[in-house]
Amino acid sequence: MSIFNHYFGNSPHLAQDYTLAARDTVKELGKVYVRKRVDKLQVQFTILMAPQGAAAEGWQTGVALDASSSMTSAYGRELKGELAAKVIKQYEQRGWIKHEEEDGQRFRIFEKVAVEDALAKGYFNYSDNVVEPIARKFIAYLARELDIAGRTTVIYWACGDGSQYEEIGDIQAEDCDSLAITGPKTIRFGVNTQLTPAMKYYVNRFTQAQRGMYIFITDGYINDLETVKHYTTQLAKAIATGKRYLIKCILIGIGSEIDENQLIELDDLDTGTDIDIWDHKMAMDMRDLMEIFAELVDENQIVAPTALIYGSDGQLVKRFADGLPAKVVLDLPANTQWFELEVFGQRIRQSLLPTIA
Repeated sequence: MSIFNHYFGNSPHLAQDYTLAARDTVKELGKVYVRKRVDKLQVQFTILMAPQGAAAEGWQTGVALDASSSMTSAYGRELKGELAAKVIKQYEQRGWIKHEEEDGQRFRIFEKVAVEDALAKGYFNYSDNVVEPIARKFIAYLARELDIAGRTTVIYWACGDGSQYEEIGDIQAEDCDSLAITGPKTIRFGVNTQLTPAMKYYVNRFTQAQRGMYIFITDGYINDLETVKHYTTQLAKAIATGKRYLIKCILIGIGSEIDENQLIELDDLDTGTDIDIWDHKMAMDMRDLMEIFAELVDENQIVAPTALIYGSDGQLVKRFADGLPAKVVLDLPANTQWFELEVFGQRIRQSLLPTIA
């Protein structure tokens, strides 16, 4: 069942529905869903907050790092730069460069000593490691704020043939500052990106965990997307019938060239249940690590004693005299462009108009 059918029901008058991107959402709110009908807008939003009370207990956490070949540069493992012709000639004279032919093409093969010399003299340099600082933050945050044992289980995924993984270990928050994250050590970078094996790693390892939150950091195309969807649907049905504990998986997209469409497909996956396993975030759009909890609020949790909501026409839309819940559903006039939440003496304005990236 889609998120809209679950909260709003089916409608023959449906014109459009969408989720506002993180860049279009104010920092106080988690996710904002909009269903546009002919005669009104139906809006559902969550108040951004970490799990509270019993919902904060019993979590196992994990961070899985994409180690497919397209990530080589992101781990700081790609050599960049060019050699002048005279330098190449010197290296060839010293026997530091060999030539090989494949499919009628001739390639230069640089010996290790040539690479080391070129690095030392500034001819070459390595790409920036953009994964390490991001991964360290997520690992430390989960270990410190959520994990029942105070440790986050970290792996590289999409290694080797794309289905393999390499365990880094169970990492405590205090160890993150010195944690080296430079790509797999015992398995090569993968030839494609298969997400299902990494997902199953956490699901099968922590079968007894009351709750599981697993973050998957990636920059690329998911080759087994349909398999992931099928497995996710099976898992959601098992959770809905009480055969499995709650599991939340979050895709974090890194890099400026990532195709967000697949991440959105998983985020919006209709599993035929009200269990929503996947969420996604773009690292560059995240303002606070707490945003990973955007879909983990308890709709019965009261976050403020009173609150008011106004529409863009200035009219009072909804009054919460007995407490503001963490999840709010409301109807607004069809031409509403924004609403304002008045809480704790301040007004928070949220636009309902999505922008184009």
